Amino acid sequence: MILLKNGTWIDWQTLEFKQTDILVDEGPDGLVRFTSWKDDLPGETRTIDCSGKFITRSFANGHHHVYSALARGMPAPKKNPENFREILRYVWWNLDRALDLEMIRSSALVTAMACAKNGVTFVIDHHASPFAVEGSLETIARAFDEVGVGHLLCYEISDRDGIDIAGKGLAETADYFSNRPGLVGLHASFTVGNETLKKAVQLALHTNSGIHVHVAEDITDEEHCVEQYHRRVIERLLDAGVLQFPKSILAHCLHLDEHERGLVGGSPAWVVQNMESNMNNSVGFFNSNGLGQRMMLGTDGMHSDMLRSAKAAFFAGHNYDSIDYAGTYRRFRNVHRYLESNRFSGDGENNLVVLDYDSPTPLTSANFHGHFLFGIESRHVVHVIAQGRLILENGNLLSVDEKAINKESLIQAKRLWALL
Repeated sequence: MILLKNGTWIDWQTLEFKQTDILVDEGPDGLVRFTSWKDDLPGETRTIDCSGKFITRSFANGHHHVYSALARGMPAPKKNPENFREILRYVWWNLDRALDLEMIRSSALVTAMACAKNGVTFVIDHHASPFAVEGSLETIARAFDEVGVGHLLCYEISDRDGIDIAGKGLAETADYFSNRPGLVGLHASFTVGNETLKKAVQLALHTNSGIHVHVAEDITDEEHCVEQYHRRVIERLLDAGVLQFPKSILAHCLHLDEHERGLVGGSPAWVVQNMESNMNNSVGFFNSNGLGQRMMLGTDGMHSDMLRSAKAAFFAGHNYDSIDYAGTYRRFRNVHRYLESNRFSGDGENNLVVLDYDSPTPLTSANFHGHFLFGIESRHVVHVIAQGRLILENGNLLSVDEKAINKESLIQAKRLWALL
């Protein structure tokens, strides 16, 4: 157990503030008890003084890409991409084809460490490694377990490297489901044929899962769908059964028309916004109009800082979206609601972050949203508790040797870059 003493608790839903001690149980479904603790503590209880600090629910990422972790500073592509399709072809598909399990493990470890240091204790990831499919999801899961960060994984099934590799993606997904919960991943409509789409939906039905797919990230996804299937992307996914699952996640959703937005808003599926990635790829800006309230935030592999992601959604949303202070915070926290409503474990109330936020102005329930957007940053994260375990103390990771992992990641990055 962990006892957080003398801290200021901020309820992540009501934004109620209170001075309290917090006793934290370990485990996926561990309890959190609020008290002024005067009795004898249970044996082996770790006590942390949180005087002058704020305690709240830790953060979660609704759409990440572990496989991009070793890309930072990589060599320029052989051709300067002129559009989104070429960004995929010459950058990301070139990279994911070169990955092996050693590189994937390093990618997952450094991603999980970055998440923990940013107060993120749960990640929904969308993975691709077409020439290292078998065992890739379990490799990522074990790396995240090692750091102590919760996860909900999928493999990005696609026909872009051939039907045989798409079949391997389906097999990897089914094999992973035999030991752990997950989602059925698809790349995007324009790289997934009808037979693979049908098999993916059947697998989701059989396993009581959902589909995690990129949707209309670029206008070419819509153009291809109309040309090839005589329907728009959401119409195709609806007809295939993707939107029937409350566990389904539709990433991006930039270029939907009004009819498609109504279909998404009327379905139980969730949308995940990735503003910085969209701006980086020059594919457009997210607009929530008609999509309903089931929206959450992700980073799309750009980084692992959800506070930064929330700020980007708000600032860009001034010009392209209907979003306010409270709405930004709601999207930031909606990933917890997605996970809870679909009964995924590992993101319970005993996932906490302690913030050393020495604001020069008063912080209250009434003005919290202003501090959330204009003050609180990841540099204020000092302690992180994941499923009742202390994984970050005073900014230092406790569960793994950060220096050793970074040393190994340098080796794996060089191996990867040599193949690009």
